[in-house]
Amino acid sequence: MFSGIIADVGHIAKAGDRDGGLRLEIATRALDLGDVQTGDSIAVNGVCLTVIEHTADRFTVDVSRETLNCTEGLEAIGAPVNLEKALRLADRLGGHLVSGHVDGLGEVTGFSDLGESWKLDIRAPQALAKYIAIKGSVTINGVSLTVNRVADDLSGSCEFSLNLIPHTLAMTNLKNLTAGCRVNLEVDLIARYVERMLSVQHD
Repeated sequence: MFSGIIADVGHIAKAGDRDGGLRLEIATRALDLGDVQTGDSIAVNGVCLTVIEHTADRFTVDVSRETLNCTEGLEAIGAPVNLEKALRLADRLGGHLVSGHVDGLGEVTGFSDLGESWKLDIRAPQALAKYIAIKGSVTINGVSLTVNRVADDLSGSCEFSLNLIPHTLAMTNLKNLTAGCRVNLEVDLIARYVERMLSVQHD
């Protein structure tokens, strides 16, 4: 589990073929890898990946083709990636509970400077629209954020807006987004459990 509070923005230093997927070597600047062991989980752009080896400032992970097909930002050498180590039980939960399992891809439809903050607009696919609510939590490329506005359309998808403060932009790779970019989305776990409970009661 993760919190959606990014510890560092690293970059993909190497990428090589691995059984149809990729083996990635990810370089970090500020992420402390001193307590990381082989088999530990690190979220990379919101995707939970398993460390297979590491040094003081780099770690290596394998990514399956299935994961690559349903996520964004894990294939280009040099690409900046948001990094977060898995939570420990004693850690402070600054964001919300994040599993690191991407639910789908969203598309940036707008990114505007409001002066004291930035407004990020994202279109979510039909399969995820029902889980996105005003004042609810959503994860964008591994970053825990709060939804400010939701607008449904006739296709069943929705467009939602988020407010990003300067600190969030400085500490994540979200500052690189432009209209048309695809982003990794993970909806709130609680919303999924509520849907499951209601569907069972209805049946």
